[in-house]
Amino acid sequence: MPIKNIRLEVMQALEPQVEGFMESFLIKPENIWQPTDFLPNSEKDTFLQEVKELREESKDLGYDFWVTMVADTITEEALPTYESWLMDVVGIDQHGDHKTNGWAKWVRAWTAEENRHGDVLNKYLYLSGRVNMREVELTTQHLISDGFDIGTDRDPYKNFVYTSFQELATNISHKRVGQMAKKKGNVLLGKMCTIIAGDEMRHHLAYREFVKTIFSEDPSGMMIAFAEMMKKKIVMPAHFLRESGGTIGSAFENFSNCAQRLGVYTAQDYVDILSKLNAFWELEGIRSLNEEAEKAREYLIKLPARLERIAERMKFPQDQYHFKWVEANGAL
Repeated sequence: MPIKNIRLEVMQALEPQVEGFMESFLIKPENIWQPTDFLPNSEKDTFLQEVKELREESKDLGYDFWVTMVADTITEEALPTYESWLMDVVGIDQHGDHKTNGWAKWVRAWTAEENRHGDVLNKYLYLSGRVNMREVELTTQHLISDGFDIGTDRDPYKNFVYTSFQELATNISHKRVGQMAKKKGNVLLGKMCTIIAGDEMRHHLAYREFVKTIFSEDPSGMMIAFAEMMKKKIVMPAHFLRESGGTIGSAFENFSNCAQRLGVYTAQDYVDILSKLNAFWELEGIRSLNEEAEKAREYLIKLPARLERIAERMKFPQDQYHFKWVEANGAL
């Protein structure tokens, strides 16, 4: 049977479970936080005073911090790209008689939750007065226009491996940014980033559950897909990041170096996420694997130790690259 037909059959078999996944891992709009819960209230007479306080609190946050905040914000704001990609995955169908397809409902609801992240971060950046918003907006438009290619094609197995990994990576990044803000006395931003990190963790738990369920239906196919994704390496969704006048992807390496230097997201974090996924999916205990899948499992089990050795030898530039987004004002 062609591989795509197997994927489709598995996705269709699991679709009745999606409603339960949504109840377990997503929160209804009326019950979840909204950006205005954290930002100065423009309906109140105290709005300008609240903005002034926000701007004062933001003054002690350094250059690398603001670069990371901008890149995180732009990544979150590119959600239309991510939704349009996922809607084309095998088994996810929003057309004709299938517009109530469970997987399509999940993608829309997940995107709606994620959309709040870019919204609140963008408004905070704007009110803080610490970044060049026009340059930020140009980069966001470029990123959405350029699209992205995360190496998953239309394969649901690979896409769910990617989101399992990526959601935990963003959880780590937002959580650490929040901790740094709080340490500098910015309680509001610290709380904001921490609650965003909580959303990302819920989403991570959901996607890793999808993969675990697929392992029970098609263990060999899922194992091979997991190995193929790790051989390509999990790239960040903003890997096409560029500034105005730049070429596709030209800003991403400089941002990654900044995040590594600040300790927001590191090569070691990449290794740790893989180890956690291997453990949760209990790779060593999976049975009924074909020969190719057995080789894939062996590769995946050995990979964290191999990547650990590579991470220990990696060197990153310590010099700050001057982005157009932020006026250079020293490191955090």
